[in-house]
Order: sequence, then structure tokens, then C-alpha cells
Amino acid sequence: MYLLFDIGGSKTRMAFSVDGAVFEEPRVVATPSDFKVGMECIRKIGSEVAKGRHVQAVGGGVPGTLDREKKMLVRAPHLKAWAGKPLHSELEKIFSAPVLIENDAALAGLGEARRGAGREKSIVAYLTISTGVGGARIVQGEIDFNTFGFEPGHQIIDIGGEMCEGCRVGEKHMNIGHLEEYVSGAAVKRRFGQAPSEIINPAVWDELARFLSYGLHNTIVHWSPEIVVLGGAMILKKNGIKIERVREYVKEICTVFQELPDIKEAALGDFGGLHGALELISRR
Repeated sequence: MYLLFDIGGSKTRMAFSVDGAVFEEPRVVATPSDFKVGMECIRKIGSEVAKGRHVQAVGGGVPGTLDREKKMLVRAPHLKAWAGKPLHSELEKIFSAPVLIENDAALAGLGEARRGAGREKSIVAYLTISTGVGGARIVQGEIDFNTFGFEPGHQIIDIGGEMCEGCRVGEKHMNIGHLEEYVSGAAVKRRFGQAPSEIINPAVWDELARFLSYGLHNTIVHWSPEIVVLGGAMILKKNGIKIERVREYVKEICTVFQELPDIKEAALGDFGGLHGALELISRR
């Protein structure tokens, strides 16, 4: 019935739903950096999970900023070769079915709001801290109205700090510190010279929790959510940012409100984007 995809900066996940309510065991592969190779990978994996069954529609998320028609990526810091490519038309050609595309973090947020940690909450702020940092505001179980999308990873938390790598142009860039450059997996690897999964020094993770709390402070005062849900490998893995420390730092610095929203880990693990894709496609 429905073919679902969640294309991230590092991993691509695909699954098939027969009834529009649940999906079968997902396939997870590395995301190719080359667009043509990526399309061939999606064709192959999509064919394998569909198992010859009719595909009524295809839907899923991609990492980066989409054009207003949601047909292609206009900016993709972690998949630069995909930007400007005819993603929508290629997927329609491959699967001979209607295609819906959304930002990957927005779909993960939708999944958490409808099926995960944000269930029964009216306003959900979702942030994923993974290869990059993304997120979205979910209101009454829907991705909130927006003009350009949501990019909380590009908020400035340090005047005089470092822009995220994807926003730099050559050697010249403004000295403004983007949240993504302080807490994302890619930035941490550049900074410390090792994969986040290899970092065992608790002081490093505590510093990352403090940096993240600055971004969450901004998110809370701008979006006024009932709950903040945090997902992504930098939160959910064993070596990761401790959510208890994030809560403590947010409580210290966010004093403008009498009470603060709950801050919880994502409940759907690595497959929140697929849950969100199923919600998106089954409701259209």
C-alpha cells in the first residue's frame, strides 16, 4: 500500500505499510552522498521492502530545506550533491506512484507528537540532535503552518562563535555560533577528532548538554510548547547527551516563565521519521 522513507544525512530507512496503520520491519542502509547513487539505492531497497506489492503512494523525509512546492532540496548541508536535484520527479518515475516529501526532522516530530512522547500534547517542540540539528513545531497533531520550514539548528547561541559548516562560504564567514556547530554529531567529530560514540569523558557530554540548553531556552521562549521532545543519536545512544543535565541547565537559564515544559527523550527511537511519514501519507 504505502512505501515510506526517511533519508537522513547518515542513514536511510525504508519500510512498507499494508494497512496505513503500522509498517513492517524497516531496512536501514547508509545514505549515499551522490544523488544518482542515492536514487538507485532507494529503488533497490524500496523494491525489496515492497516485495512485489502494489505501491499506492510514497512518502517520507529528507534532510535540509525544501522548496515551497516540496519537490526538491534547495539546501542540504549534509547531502550537498542532492540539492537542486529533481527528487520528487525521480521518485515518481521510480515507483510510478504519487509522492509526498517533507523535512525529515518535521516528520520525526510529527511521529512523536502522534505516536510517541508527545501524544496528547497540544504543542510539541521536537529537536533531533544527530549528524546535524533539526526540528519542528507540531500543533494539534499537525506540522505547524510555516513559510520556509523550521531550522532550529541554525539559531545563534554564541555571538562571536562558529557558524555551522554548511553555512560557511569558503574561508569567509561571520563569527556567529550556530547551535548545530556546538552539539551535532558531525561538529563534535570535527572538534574532538573522534566519533561521538567513542567519547567517554563525562565532562564533554556535560558541556554539550549546557550548549543544547541554550538552544532549548530559545525554542521554549519562541514556540511556547507544552513539551519538548529530543531525538537523534546524540541523545538516544548510550554515549550521548544526558537529558537530566539538559533539564537542569534549562531550569537554571529559562526563568521568564513560572513553569517550564516537560523535556523528554523521543519514544520512537530511530524510526520516528517513518512513523511521521505514515501519518503524513495516510491522512492525505
